[in-house]
Amino acid sequence: MIYELDKALLIIMVKWHGYSRCKTRLSKDIGKINSARVQSLMTKHTISVARSLEEKRLINISLAISGLGPNNSRRWSNELGIKNFNLQGRGCLGERMKRQILINKKFCIHENIKNIILIGTDLPDLCHLDLLNTIKELKQNDLILGPSNDGGYWLIAFSERILSTHLYLPFINIKWSKENVLQNTINNFSSTNFKYKFLHKKIDLDTIEDIETRNNQFV
Repeated sequence: MIYELDKALLIIMVKWHGYSRCKTRLSKDIGKINSARVQSLMTKHTISVARSLEEKRLINISLAISGLGPNNSRRWSNELGIKNFNLQGRGCLGERMKRQILINKKFCIHENIKNIILIGTDLPDLCHLDLLNTIKELKQNDLILGPSNDGGYWLIAFSERILSTHLYLPFINIKWSKENVLQNTINNFSSTNFKYKFLHKKIDLDTIEDIETRNNQFV
């Protein structure tokens, strides 16, 4: 039941939807203005879904922002209705995700939060059940992964056991933006006794082909 679930911190990796600064592959097909609009809409959708669980006190939300400086990030975060935010900083995706976990550790301790979930904003079909199922599965598993169509993952979630002793494992020996990110992540845990669980596969919306593939699923 909901009241038996452990509260989680949801870190949303967001990118400012500036003209010519986001969705570069998609912009080649639909234009820079339209791709920026798509980015903005998906960010607002992701936050709307997350806030439905925040209102039930199942998660706290923290934004990890790229593409803006501290002052503009604070302004944008306020506009989105999210109090907690941090800058993503430099480095590959793995470095930026790990940095967000480390930055938020003190907050998690203060709020008695044991689990952390990371998610992007490229999922137009994200719903609250995706996040709720993740929180439920963390009761029995240490690592939750949502596979994506490009060989990566649209969600990764960690139990307290991983966060306290083996935080490096999900982020080493991985060539980010390649088709074997998910498999390499699993390989990093092959010599451990951590339990992991897959959610259902989703399409990360990065190209016009992703839009067409997603639409064809409902034909």
